[in-house]
Formats: sequence, C-alpha cells, structure tokens
Amino acid sequence: MTSDNWEQELATAIESCGLRQATLSQPRSRTAGYAPKTIIRPVQLKQGFHYQFEYHETGRVTHDNLSPAAAAAHAVRLAGEQYRQALFKTDEADYQLLFSKKGKPTLLAKPATAKGDGSDAASHDRAKKRVLASEAPAPFLVELGIMTSAGKVHAQKQDKYRQINRFLEMVLDVADELPKDRPITIVDFGCGKSYLTFALYHLLAIQQEREIRVIGLDLKADVIAWCDRLARKLEYRHLRFLQGDIARYDELQEADMVVTLHACDTATDAALAKAIEWGASVIMSVPCCQHELFRQVDNDMLQPLLSHGLLKERFSALATDAARARLLEVVGYKVQLLEFIDPEHTPKNLLIRAALGGGDDASRRRKWAEYAAFRDGLGVQPYLEKALAGRLPDG
Repeated sequence: MTSDNWEQELATAIESCGLRQATLSQPRSRTAGYAPKTIIRPVQLKQGFHYQFEYHETGRVTHDNLSPAAAAAHAVRLAGEQYRQALFKTDEADYQLLFSKKGKPTLLAKPATAKGDGSDAASHDRAKKRVLASEAPAPFLVELGIMTSAGKVHAQKQDKYRQINRFLEMVLDVADELPKDRPITIVDFGCGKSYLTFALYHLLAIQQEREIRVIGLDLKADVIAWCDRLARKLEYRHLRFLQGDIARYDELQEADMVVTLHACDTATDAALAKAIEWGASVIMSVPCCQHELFRQVDNDMLQPLLSHGLLKERFSALATDAARARLLEVVGYKVQLLEFIDPEHTPKNLLIRAALGGGDDASRRRKWAEYAAFRDGLGVQPYLEKALAGRLPDG
C-alpha cells in the first residue's frame, strides 16, 4: 500500500476480508458531527462475514454492520474525508495513514502484528488452519468463482469457502475408515452444481494422491452437463457426472463412500438405503425438507406441540433424523450428528456421518428395541425402515 493508491488497496484488502481491525481518530472538523473515534472490525453474523463500524461519540457508542463491499467504500470515505489519522491492521502489514491540514496523505507501514490474540472477532476463524489454504489456490475453486487465481477468496464467497472446508474437515475425520488397499469408489447423490464433489475429489485424488473414482448423480440434465464440462477442463479423469434418480440407480454393486446433500424428503432415505445395500464404509448425509413424518406423527401426549404447525414441522424433522441415525446403528454403523453450515445463508443444517463397524449383536438388538418404541410412540412408519426390510431384526 502506498500514499498514492491507498484508497484502492485499502478497499481491496477490505473486500477480500483481509482487514483485521482499523481505528480512525482525530476528526477534521469538531463542528461537523463526526464521531471522535471509529473502530472497524470483522464480525461473523448469521448473514455471513461483515465488518462492524463502532462509532464512539460523546456519551454513547453506535454500530453499523456492513458487507465487505459496502464496508470498503465506507471506510475509504471516512478515512479520506472525515479523519486526520487512521490505523489499518491487515493480514500483510499495519498501516498508519496521516493527513496534513491540506489533506495530503502520508503512509507509514510496519510488519503485521501477531494474529490470534483475540484483538478482533474473526481472528480465531481466520487463524484456523484450513484444509484448502487460501495461500495455495485450488484450480477448482478458481473455476467455480470462489477464489481468484492469486489465492484470494472473493468476499461474497466467504461462506461457501468456509462450508467447503468444514465439509472436508468432516471427511478427514473418517478418511481412515476408507479402504487403503484398493481404489475407492465414491457416489454423490443429488450432487447439484457439485462444489463439494469437486472438493472431495481434490482432497483425496489431488492432495492425498489416493486412487479413487467419483460419480455425481443428479436429476437435472443441464447441471450434469455443466459439471461434466468442468471436470474435463480440470482434467479430473476419474470424476463422472450422470443424470439419474437415486432410487433407480443400479450401475454399481458396491461403493465405499456415499454422499447425499440436501436430497429432499425420502430421497435422503433412498440414498441411505442404497449406501447400506452397497456396504459403504462411510456415509455423509445432509437432509433437506422432511415431510414424511409430518404427515404421520400422532401422539396424544404431544398435542400441545403437534397442534402448532411450525413446532410440528421442526419436531418431525428432528424425529426423522433421529430415526435415520438409530436405524443406521441397528444395521452396524457408528453414527454422529453434526452441525453443517449451508453456503447460501440458510440456518445451520444437520449432517449425519456414519462409519461402518459400530456395535455388537446385543447392542444392535437393544438399539432396535429403542427404535421400535420410539416409532410406535409417534405412530409413524419411516421410509428407511421399509427400505431396509430384511436387514432389520424384525425384517
């Protein structure tokens, strides 16, 4: 950053989420109503990554939360028009900007201060080592418009970048469950635009150099064609995309890992049943809308809850995933329910992560009895139980 182009470079640092903290002080005019001091810091909101402007006025403090693009324009205007002094702490360096009485800028720079000391709200998130480091741009992230060729994550794609990394962290936790003595087969049901499919291939085939083949399946022909073109452009030779329905897919006799993200209603159950049929070592499933049990659930004791549509909807979704998790345990999986962040600013979702090899026969029988009591108490007949007929103790 130099005195001549500080506005542009400061704006770039803010838009790329590289500003860690800023302090603006010494207003140019005491009669213009400017706050004596303004502090800028990054914050993580439900809507995504923002910058908070904290205005320190006489007797009160007020706040504004702005998106990176809006924050960049506002910070440049404040520094250039309202204050004589500003200190900007970025990932690369700390900059002190001073203005003469005639408005001429002087810029002083020194190496960046240590990160992760709690001085800003997002330091912990930024200091955390990510599976896909921004310093080494991955070609698929560049092609998907998440990252620049220089390795900077686009401001409006920060949530998606974090979601991809979160997913890969969850995969790494169970990667040792996958076979090591032969090629790995992975199927992604309902892959959509396949951000996570490409990420999974990059992690296992490129970074870890495992011998794998990945199949992405989706109903939308145009989406599949787009993904297939991108896979060829990236030279991901063992990544294929097919148009098809989860329940009717019969190309494989076995698979080692099955991923299903946001498959609607019982499509998630169809994917889980297929994964169990194949004896998949690892299952990663993020359910979407869940209507089946909403239509079925009936329990007199729960009427104060079930009589309200919103509460019934939420309860039915939780009950559906509880049933899925317990049925997976009954057929021999170790199951965890984890929070998973959606990239499109929707509330946190639940991810079902299952690894084959959980529990002995006695444990499975006990879990089946608990499941049956749960099912009968709610008066429901889940799709997944019916799909697993013959594999369950009463089947």
